[in-house]
Amino acid sequence: MNKTIIKAVIALALAGIFIAIWLLDLSQYLTLENMRTQQAALKDFQAAQSFIVSGIFFLAYVAVAALSLPGAVIMTLLGGALFGFWQGLVVVSFASTIGATLAFLLARFLFRDWIQGRYQKPLTTLNEGFKNEGVFYLFALRLIPVFPFFLVNILTSVMPIKTRHFYGASQLGMLPGTAVYVYAGTELGKLQSLSDIASPPMLAAFVLLGLFPIIAKKIIATIRGRRRK
Repeated sequence: MNKTIIKAVIALALAGIFIAIWLLDLSQYLTLENMRTQQAALKDFQAAQSFIVSGIFFLAYVAVAALSLPGAVIMTLLGGALFGFWQGLVVVSFASTIGATLAFLLARFLFRDWIQGRYQKPLTTLNEGFKNEGVFYLFALRLIPVFPFFLVNILTSVMPIKTRHFYGASQLGMLPGTAVYVYAGTELGKLQSLSDIASPPMLAAFVLLGLFPIIAKKIIATIRGRRRK
């Protein structure tokens, strides 16, 4: 089958998925309120069918990330609430990175040739920069999420960066932020009343969420300083 036809079929399929999600208002299920409402039932199901729930959650997270759907943060919090910190961290880290890599490959297949061909001269400097330090740039973007998760996947897909480097930099760069949000999820999962918000673990989770961007910037500055020596 002609490559152009394959691209058109994939684009139409994606459009159909997004239209269906919009018409069915499926985004309502990826909210903090819905997570709190369904938490008890999901926790009971997870206790009875741990492997099945882990598999469904993993595939659902991969799909959300791969299709660039809103709700990744809620899914991360839910991972912490359902599985606890360590299992939640492992599941979310791999699911988010695999989903991001699938989104990267999909965007690369659909858009890279057209964008590089149309904007070859303006992209020359950027291409050279990515050839030399693309992994570091991506790592910095993952560690300090200046741009939305899905936008980084799409923008880097047209750049000269290898898939394995994209995966490695993404998983490593997103890991600290993932750990913070999974930990926050474990505390959200323990809330029984509004008074629990003032508990020490819950306050620690909020403090970590607030401090993470500052800590990430310090890490990036330290790494950049060492690279220049």
